[in-house]
Amino acid sequence: QVRLVESGGGLVQPGGSLRLSCAASGFTFSSYWMYWFRQAPGKGLEWVSAINTSGGSTFYLGSVKGRFTTSRDNVKNMAHLQMNSLKPEDTAVYYCAAKIGPPGQYVYEYDYWGQGTQVTVSS
Repeated sequence: QVRLVESGGGLVQPGGSLRLSCAASGFTFSSYWMYWFRQAPGKGLEWVSAINTSGGSTFYLGSVKGRFTTSRDNVKNMAHLQMNSLKPEDTAVYYCAAKIGPPGQYVYEYDYWGQGTQVTVSS
């Protein structure tokens, strides 16, 4: 059974940090690129970051570049999103997703999705 389970969300003040984790099981984790998406209240799904199979290449949404860092552990089958200098506009439900290969244009191109974890940035 394929599972992606996010954790690490919560309430944080502006300027604070959170580390999201995504635990993968049921598929060959090391063969998949891993992605983070987010969906803010009343808005559509937004791609946040991508990391290739080895972890040697990472890609970011412009508004999070320099503040967020994605990583992966192919031994523990985990992906992470370190979020620093958080802003109220980062408030969203964050999802991890897995896909064979580079980013796709459509949601259906992604093979597996987690259930999401809420991140709220507020004073």
